[in-house]
Amino acid sequence: MATRIALDAMGGDHAPGAIVRGALEAVAQMEDVVVVLVGREDVIHQEIRASGPMPERLEVVHASEVVEMDETPTEALRQKKDSSLMVMAKLAAAGEVDAIISAGNTGACAAAAQLRMRPLKCISRPGIAVTLPTFYGPVVLCDVGANIQSKPHHLYEYAVMSTLYAEQVVGIKSPRVGLVSIGEESRKGTEVVKQTHELLSGDSRINFVGNVEGGELFQNRCEVAVSDGFVGNILLKFIEGLSEGLFQSLTGEFRAEDPATRERFEGVLQRLWARHDYSEYGGAPLLGVDGVCIICHGRSQERAIRNAVKVARSFLQHRINDSIVARLGDATVAG
Repeated sequence: MATRIALDAMGGDHAPGAIVRGALEAVAQMEDVVVVLVGREDVIHQEIRASGPMPERLEVVHASEVVEMDETPTEALRQKKDSSLMVMAKLAAAGEVDAIISAGNTGACAAAAQLRMRPLKCISRPGIAVTLPTFYGPVVLCDVGANIQSKPHHLYEYAVMSTLYAEQVVGIKSPRVGLVSIGEESRKGTEVVKQTHELLSGDSRINFVGNVEGGELFQNRCEVAVSDGFVGNILLKFIEGLSEGLFQSLTGEFRAEDPATRERFEGVLQRLWARHDYSEYGGAPLLGVDGVCIICHGRSQERAIRNAVKVARSFLQHRINDSIVARLGDATVAG
């Protein structure tokens, strides 16, 4: 049976064009996937026609409203009950699709998934897990914005879920887990961080290496990093801005050189950028919901959307939620 994955055709800076093209690439490359585009039907069909005949494994579900990027998530979802985000989440809750993906309003996407799909019974607060490219390999950072007022047991759950995701989807064997703090010593950090340190230290099934500072995420200290959504989101946005700024500076410097020098190093720059491009990892799963929800970067183009479909398919194939329930279903964690 084909895997059915819903895509928010109206979400993102380059919607609907890039979303539709990404969907077309996905169904062309993955024969076991049906992509359901959700949004304004006439606009979606117009974009499909611009690329050629409509493939058999591409479907369209109409949604009359769109949650804009600058809208407050809770208010938008309450006022726009027929938004593409809410329609997708309802499809998932009804079992009509196996996964949902959006490059739109992150907060609204996470809220819609939690409202309609609901958290797994063993999870108190879902968290967004983003994969960061580094020179030593990928690092999974959770949470990056779903829960900005985390408690110790929330962070413990993020560590467990992210470890399973890193092992089974990202392909990291026995990932080391670090707790983001202001110093390596266990006595440093907020009370939440200190209590979380105790929880993680007390579970031998977690490969916990202690506190890690922000810069150590790129120094081969850990493959999974855990933080509350406030700190994680700041880290993520800072890393994105710094990376783009550095590549822009490098590109500008080489453009000022003679043509022979530019040609010599052009391939190097392209390889470096490809290695550190968020599009390679497609999107970030909202770990802990009863279903699969992948949240993409707002600037996602078709390559990122296509790869997000691959991530959703892999998440389903590896039955990550079953692993989470098996691991945390009987756990009792205070904090």
